[in-house]
Amino acid sequence: MDITTAPVAEPAAVSTAPLRLAVIIGSNREGRFGPVVGRWLLDRLRERDDFEVDVIDLAETALPTSLSYDPQPPVKAVLDTVTPKLARADAFLVLTPEYNHSFPASIKNLIDWHYVQWQAKPVGFVSYGGMSGGLRAVEHLRQVFAEMHAVTVRDTVSFHHAHGLFEPDGELREPTEPEAAVKRLLDQLGWWGRTLRDAKESRPYAA
Repeated sequence: MDITTAPVAEPAAVSTAPLRLAVIIGSNREGRFGPVVGRWLLDRLRERDDFEVDVIDLAETALPTSLSYDPQPPVKAVLDTVTPKLARADAFLVLTPEYNHSFPASIKNLIDWHYVQWQAKPVGFVSYGGMSGGLRAVEHLRQVFAEMHAVTVRDTVSFHHAHGLFEPDGELREPTEPEAAVKRLLDQLGWWGRTLRDAKESRPYAA
């Protein structure tokens, strides 16, 4: 009796290209502290070769809170700048303060202007604030991104009483723990980003 062996499927190709990471600087408040934390974060990203970074600074992104399916030319011009960055991203890193126990309206507005751009992609968080370090903002954002079919990374970087942690030149007074935390976050974000990118190559995500 002849036994025919079923052919073994070839493993799917795995991309080795750097992950395209969109870093969203969430505060647009006058006198904001976000750029200080943002510079520190971007410096850490420059030390890695596994990410290609696009920055979306919401203080420079004038999207109205009145949503429209047919935006006027000035709004469309802003979307033409921002939306492609979100669409081509493999992963997102949101830098958020905490305003009144939650995240800024500017972040929610950016999320609400988009939909498919978030789907089946990982989101990491770096937060800052007072006693809570922005963690209440992060927990609220997890619920919002779950609705957008995004995957949030467990570990975060949070700066408690952030103004007192940085020198006037923007360097951290005690960098050891934050640098260990951001490495852990970026490693996890990279794993999820590569895993989901490879999965979508062989099986497109259906929301």
